[in-house]
Amino acid sequence: MLREASFLRLWVAATASGLATWALPFVLGFAVLERALTPGALGLVLGARTVGFLIAVPVGGVLADRYARRDVVRAAGLAAALATPVLAAAIGRSVAVMAVAAVVIGAGQGACRPAFQALTADVVDPGRRQQANAAMTLAVRVTTLAGPGGAALLATVLPVPALVCATGLLWLAAALLPPPGGPRVAAPTAQRGTYLREFAEGLREARRHAWFLAGLGALTAVIATGYSATGVLLPLMSRDTYGGEAVLAAATTAYTAGALLGAVVIARWRPRSAGWAALAGLACYGLAPLGLWLEAHPLVVVAGYAAAGAGIELFNVPWFTAIQREVEPRLLARVSSLDFLFSYGLAPVGLALIAPAAEAFGPGVVLGVCAAVCFLAPAAAALAPGARHFARAGRLEGG
Repeated sequence: MLREASFLRLWVAATASGLATWALPFVLGFAVLERALTPGALGLVLGARTVGFLIAVPVGGVLADRYARRDVVRAAGLAAALATPVLAAAIGRSVAVMAVAAVVIGAGQGACRPAFQALTADVVDPGRRQQANAAMTLAVRVTTLAGPGGAALLATVLPVPALVCATGLLWLAAALLPPPGGPRVAAPTAQRGTYLREFAEGLREARRHAWFLAGLGALTAVIATGYSATGVLLPLMSRDTYGGEAVLAAATTAYTAGALLGAVVIARWRPRSAGWAALAGLACYGLAPLGLWLEAHPLVVVAGYAAAGAGIELFNVPWFTAIQREVEPRLLARVSSLDFLFSYGLAPVGLALIAPAAEAFGPGVVLGVCAAVCFLAPAAAALAPGARHFARAGRLEGG
């Protein structure tokens, strides 16, 4: 796929946006270390970016179905690129200006996500979309490694404002590189309604696919529990139960390595019951909090995180491919925006609730509940009509 110029341009653009997204919190962390920014101010700025993301995701979905998807990516990327130096200039001067700039950057990130997803379907023919989605998710995993690592390396020679501006250059690349999409059918101008009405049309399309609603519910539950346990309780357990940071470092590295392996495998593997296989992969996330709950040997905990990483990609790639295949093309970006809004967009809610729950009931109880949810939610989703193949009931059930 990367030998084709159009997909290569799309892949590089998505990778650039991912690098900018993952690097910014890490770079701003250096500002905290240098006392140019307080931890509370950092939380406010990152929270403002999340608000911008949540606002822009549904709007971006409507825009990407209404207009050329490359134009939506370009506008969103340019907005983020222009807001980034404003944020850099405000470091140590005005937290309010930083927060406003962060909202714009988050909005650019949010509007890009459904547009990139729909643009992949425009650029790649149906028979190769699973391979294309695997390549796109590989880019995400590479950025989670390269973003913070590259920022740490550059921090030895560049000041923090320059590093922040460098993420703006990445947004500029994300804006300018995507290729034009192929021909598609959009609603005539005369038939367009308000943004709310057009978004509601996407909701109606989503409700036509029971497997999508069930899978999205399972994904949201797993991210809100398993992902939150990883972000909040893994560092605590690593310190208090395993006596240091070694388990934290090994588990997070194993998760990323497992995700890379899972993406490579699913690029070629075509399971007969793709939906059930994907949901089984999603359920593997429960192995991460389960190992911590059992206070298992460190190698068992690390292996659980590797399996969770592989499983999430065994879910993600068939999931994205099925949405691109099953959803009406002119509504694809709007349905994709629902995916990002409820799954990854609401992840901060889980992160915010995990710590108070652990204080109230103890980490062990919370980890046990998280593991149970991660196992049970995908199992329940597998019972939905069409879940076996991630297709409308009856369409592929005989295959």
